[in-house]
Amino acid sequence: MDAIRRVDTPITAAVIQQIAPSTASCSGAAFPDECATADVAATALGASFTTYDISSAAEQTALLALVLFESGNLQYDRNHWPGVPGQGTRNMQSPAYNLQYATALFPGARAQAAQAQGPAAVLYLLLGDQESFGSAAWFLSTQCGQDVRAALQAGTEQGFAAYLTQCVGTTATEGRLQGWRAARQVLLG
Repeated sequence: MDAIRRVDTPITAAVIQQIAPSTASCSGAAFPDECATADVAATALGASFTTYDISSAAEQTALLALVLFESGNLQYDRNHWPGVPGQGTRNMQSPAYNLQYATALFPGARAQAAQAQGPAAVLYLLLGDQESFGSAAWFLSTQCGQDVRAALQAGTEQGFAAYLTQCVGTTATEGRLQGWRAARQVLLG
């Protein structure tokens, strides 16, 4: 397996559904206005990979796994448990990172006005599909060091764990690792 091969075709809805079958529909979603289907996710993630030059199949796999885990298989784009105001997007960024991301996307008065209103207003700027799904690729490309990216590009569980602990700032729980293993199996073989 060549873990750092370039991906010539985007992650498709069918691929996402193979990893997480519940993403085919938003039927029965607890927060229907937050739910997205695999069709929406595939388009938005593909665009973000292009925008932030995430061309490594292993990095794309890691970002998809993170988004699926953090969003409850695309069900949520805001933190509900424990309910941190302003925490959200599809990778559940903290309010501080959401402010950085919003400032990068909306330089000038728009982000400043949202900041003056508080973290929830900043998050609101980022809840469009392109922005919300784009947050994971933005974060990897702007907040993670080259050493973390190189480890991710190797396509190993150790590399994914390093990304979680050294960059995302969370633990490599079994649930997170299981999601990555499922995505890796489908996307990298």
